[in-house]
Amino acid sequence: MTPSENRLVFERLYETFNRPEFIHPDPVEFLGRYDDIRDREVVGLIASSLAYGRVAQIMKSVSTVLGMMGDRPSRFLRDADRDGLRSMFCGFRHRFTTADELVLTLLGARDLIRRHGSLEAAFVSGIDRDDRTVTAALCRFAEGLNGPFGDRCNSLVPHHEKGSCMKRLNLFARWMVRKDDVDPGGWNGVSAALLVVPLDTHLFRIARTLGFTERKSAGLAAALEITERFREIAPDDPVKYDFALTRLGIRAELRDQALSSFGLLAR
Repeated sequence: MTPSENRLVFERLYETFNRPEFIHPDPVEFLGRYDDIRDREVVGLIASSLAYGRVAQIMKSVSTVLGMMGDRPSRFLRDADRDGLRSMFCGFRHRFTTADELVLTLLGARDLIRRHGSLEAAFVSGIDRDDRTVTAALCRFAEGLNGPFGDRCNSLVPHHEKGSCMKRLNLFARWMVRKDDVDPGGWNGVSAALLVVPLDTHLFRIARTLGFTERKSAGLAAALEITERFREIAPDDPVKYDFALTRLGIRAELRDQALSSFGLLAR
């Protein structure tokens, strides 16, 4: 199919499934509870960092962390210190993420906010004029978050040099940059055209079915390749269809509807 023909199919998919009623259960719903962008970006970072594993456990872990931070997470983080965070989150665990990893990630975010004024400003500082995607900026942002770790490994922050597709940071960027019925947005200093698909197993399987990549693993190279194919369809917003497509992998009843209504995955 041509990009124009693909666009018609994906637009129908977007209009059908990119709706608030299909959000739950998805960690993006936590961001909609915060009007202040300073709080929303902190919540978005926490929710995206913990977005691995079973969705029920993700929702529980994010709720636990945010519940301890109160109704102004940005203020909580600004005033946080290492000993206080360690005491507060003692015993926390999300799959193989430890309380110490959570604390050090929060400290990394706190330091970025103190240095730049906000997480958005920290992110934007890593973008170069000639960048085609946010990948380099994400890498610099991850380095800032990893600051308190030194050389230690952190399950919450990706190491791009190991070929990670940086799915969770790309998810964070999608939430913060795009604004529609699902993504709350709020960051105005980053163009949606630079975003990269948050490549999870569902989207990777769909992308291979569509012929958007022939790669065998869902690494960074595959994420960039798939993004390029979506950029042919939506140059100004290549991750526009991410939420709708991942619903097909997560919710069987939606996948069946897409197969019967669009023939999208039958090609």
